Amino acid sequence: MAMHLKGWRDMMPRRTLAEKALGQALKYLGDDPDKNAGYVLKAVDHIASGEKQEMVRQWFHHWMRENGPGRQFLKRVVENTHPRVRQRYVARMVASMFFRDPEAPRRARKQFGIQPPPTMLISPTMRCNYRCQGCYAGSYERKDDMSPETFDRVLSEAEEMGINFFTILGGEPFIYPHLLEVIEKHDKSFYQVYTNASLIDEKTADKLVDLGNVAPQISINGPAEVTDAVRGKGSFDKCVRAMDLLQEAGCAFGFSSLVTRRNMDIICSDHWIDFLVEKGALYGWMFLFMPVGNDPDMSLMPTPEQRNQMRMFQQYVRDNKPVLLVDFWNDGVLSGGCIAGGRLYFHVNHRGDVEPCIFCHFATDNIHEKSLKEALNSSFFRSIRSEQPFCYNTLRPCPMIDHPQTMWRIIRENNAKPTHKGAEVMFTRLAPEMTRYARGVQQVMDRAWHEEGYKDWAAKWMQHCGLAPENIERRRREFEQNRQRADETEIVRARARSN
Repeated sequence: MAMHLKGWRDMMPRRTLAEKALGQALKYLGDDPDKNAGYVLKAVDHIASGEKQEMVRQWFHHWMRENGPGRQFLKRVVENTHPRVRQRYVARMVASMFFRDPEAPRRARKQFGIQPPPTMLISPTMRCNYRCQGCYAGSYERKDDMSPETFDRVLSEAEEMGINFFTILGGEPFIYPHLLEVIEKHDKSFYQVYTNASLIDEKTADKLVDLGNVAPQISINGPAEVTDAVRGKGSFDKCVRAMDLLQEAGCAFGFSSLVTRRNMDIICSDHWIDFLVEKGALYGWMFLFMPVGNDPDMSLMPTPEQRNQMRMFQQYVRDNKPVLLVDFWNDGVLSGGCIAGGRLYFHVNHRGDVEPCIFCHFATDNIHEKSLKEALNSSFFRSIRSEQPFCYNTLRPCPMIDHPQTMWRIIRENNAKPTHKGAEVMFTRLAPEMTRYARGVQQVMDRAWHEEGYKDWAAKWMQHCGLAPENIERRRREFEQNRQRADETEIVRARARSN
């Protein structure tokens, strides 16, 4: 395969360069796994720039080592995806997540007054064809949908600022009649669509491959007895059927699993991951249960020890399985902590409210009243970004569950309003339970931070995540002071026990 890369570096923006280089490498992959690995690593070597991307490059080489999971993953990409999908989704995903232009933030601040995040989440509808236990999506009607004109405009505004990765949520996105019609108008970007998979048929799978830049994220929380218990009989089989159709068509797809105290051992098992790999999933997201909504069941929230179990299982999967597994909380070490408030992402709901996080249902601005740029530059979002990271130990990144009163203070200081009934419950009625949970997480994750090497590589990585150096240093001092006090307290308790 001839890769005509010479001279590209000076001719086009770095993200486009990365997409082109990776796209060419992925398009022409053949049957020889060693040659395939060579093509991809050559492209990565060519586009990596700066210390942060050099760290990424080294990880890629380790992951793609002989007999490593990366080579088997690449084999699965060749076998399961159409060349168009590799170029338009896989290459764009890798380029956007790992090889963005280091100079892009400076140019964006000069042009827009802010540094736009790489990702926008948007929910054009909250309607759903399921009536899952504990979910309020079934109460919405078509009149509550975002208009296709608004959906189109918001994507355009985001793209003008350099955002090219969009996550589509709901409700059930495929129930929205204009979904693929609007996406097709924005074919330079790429999309992941979180779906219950019940509406994916052969026609939809073929259309997704024709587009090439859309990957469904199939929400599945365990085998039939677990998934059907929440969504209704037959819902698991519909997920599996959709996976088969997508794999046959050559469409990239992933999975999304909500991890609770009850299904933890099922989700974090070789058997479950091997099943999803066999069905064709290339990557997956794990989300621990969040106590959001009007009447959340705290008994579903994984314990601090179970959250640590998720962390260790994720590491095991990355080292041994040909699938990319992402943990929304435990991967705080890779994102440099909390990503909310427009730092790395934000959410626009079906009414146009601009929320800082998919789990923080408060807003001060609406896209029907302000531009996306103005919303991202609101005092609410700036306040969140000005305090990030919320902890030096980025295994405890979240200002909602790891530092539970921090986000509530920012919400009140900026007079942010709830976007639905009960959005404040986790900060008010559940505050004592959330405080106990956060203390437990602190004990478990601070031990992991110090004993498993995070304090070395993760602290170094944090320096390259676009965070204010003075904020990192302030959090480091706070963390060390708290640890010193904890050590002194433990010494006093040990002496008391010995006496």
